[in-house]
Amino acid sequence: MDVSQSRRHQIFLPLLKWFAIQGITPNHLILLSLLCGIGFCFTFGQSWEAARLVSFGLLFLHVLLDGIDGPLARFQGTAGNRGSFTDTTSDQLVVAFTTITLIYYDVINVVTGGLYLFFYTLVVVFAMIRCSLAIPYCWLVRPRFFVYAWIPIDIYFLPGTLNYLLWLFVLPLAWKSITGFYKIRKKL
Repeated sequence: MDVSQSRRHQIFLPLLKWFAIQGITPNHLILLSLLCGIGFCFTFGQSWEAARLVSFGLLFLHVLLDGIDGPLARFQGTAGNRGSFTDTTSDQLVVAFTTITLIYYDVINVVTGGLYLFFYTLVVVFAMIRCSLAIPYCWLVRPRFFVYAWIPIDIYFLPGTLNYLLWLFVLPLAWKSITGFYKIRKKL
């Protein structure tokens, strides 16, 4: 994680400086990221092709902003648990809204989407609990970026394949949920 944070800091340094000069805070980026992620859901189902492209652009912007808020917080010296919690909650809301949207528009089936959303949420909640209890973990599964990147591939090139991709993630998410439960329970 430290290597990733260092790289993002170097890549975004000019932008971070500009944001700081403009008075833009990490919370501003989190809110805008959340709005873009939810905006995807409202534009995705529109029948005209330009709306679909706008929806993918909004989802991309959500991912981009989500990748900048942490470096901005560290750059401004405001990084902390409160911001991390806000960011994680915002990210999880977007995961929930996009998964429900994909189920609603029959891009993924309800069982696969439901299991993905359930176990993804459980992993995130258990990770927060583990962090607050100082229980270390060796790896964390958060496949949302792969899923987001696969949506246009499913829509335009390989329809129906997003279900298979989700199943590839449901299994490790389920495993991580089970092991997380036992580690938390043991600590309590």
